[in-house]
Amino acid sequence: MPSVGPLLALIVVIVVLVVFVRLTLRVVQQGFKGVVKRLGRYHTTHNPGLVVLIPFLDTMARVDMREVPRRGDKQDVITKDNVAVGVSATIFHQVVDVNKALFEVQDYLIAIDQIGRTALRAVFGTMTLDEALSERQRINTLLGEHIADATEKWGVRVNRIEVLDILPPQNILRAMEEQKEADQHKRSVILKSEGDKQAAINQAEGEAQANITRATAQKQATVLAAEAKKQAQILEAEGNRESQKLEALGEAAAIDSVFQAIHQGKASPDVLAFWQLKNLARLADSPNSKLIVPTDFAGLMGAAQALVTGLAGPGVAPAGNGKAAAPEAATRAPVKARRAPAEGNPN
Repeated sequence: MPSVGPLLALIVVIVVLVVFVRLTLRVVQQGFKGVVKRLGRYHTTHNPGLVVLIPFLDTMARVDMREVPRRGDKQDVITKDNVAVGVSATIFHQVVDVNKALFEVQDYLIAIDQIGRTALRAVFGTMTLDEALSERQRINTLLGEHIADATEKWGVRVNRIEVLDILPPQNILRAMEEQKEADQHKRSVILKSEGDKQAAINQAEGEAQANITRATAQKQATVLAAEAKKQAQILEAEGNRESQKLEALGEAAAIDSVFQAIHQGKASPDVLAFWQLKNLARLADSPNSKLIVPTDFAGLMGAAQALVTGLAGPGVAPAGNGKAAAPEAATRAPVKARRAPAEGNPN
């Protein structure tokens, strides 16, 4: 049977070597730093990599240098208006000085958690419930300012704090829901009334514009009609004037022709009296009702009697009371009247 002693000795040597290597060699991962204490006092700080320690004399603690999100438990805080709400927040912190983080505070993680709780109570105690529900960004800023001063001496930097939940009591939630519903109904009624008002205003403005347009159109139509009537009257007046002018020119030409014929023919007063009687008979035959009484009616009748007497000859005596001759003399008078100028004028 082989000896057991040398085998046990070999095993002991191997175990001692493993323990020695384990206590001597350490590895610091990326994102961490290793703080070495020798005989209980700070010795050195190692960056990521292999670290050689003296067994039984040196100890090393690893510190996470990355930004760490730490979510706190829900805390019951009281607002300024005495409403109890449940609040939870997440603190994003990062170690910037490993010596302070290890030697200035017993456990910086527990310290950060506790300072976060006190900061929540302090900040929410200065706000009403409505402010707390509507101003989360301001709450985050105030929490960061409140914690930054306390954590700076621990070698820890608080980058930001985010409030996750703000939970009022159920009765407050129901009251808020009713208030919100009432506000929404109020806004709906206001918007509807404003819409009706705007619609009425638009309709009134449209009607006013339409009335103005109609009035303008009527005015333009009236002006155009008046101008057309005026132009027609002007044209009619000009036409009447031209017609009267032409008629007057025609009458003047006719009068001039008659006047020249009378003077050239050397008509006697008997001929003129005959033409006057002929024109009076023509006026009497007109369909219009007229009553013409010449001012020299007596002289005209005398001239007519003289004309008839002259045409009848010396053997015919005038009728009594200055009346006209017999019908035979009246019928022969036109023939002798036509012959008289020829007999009196040999030329």
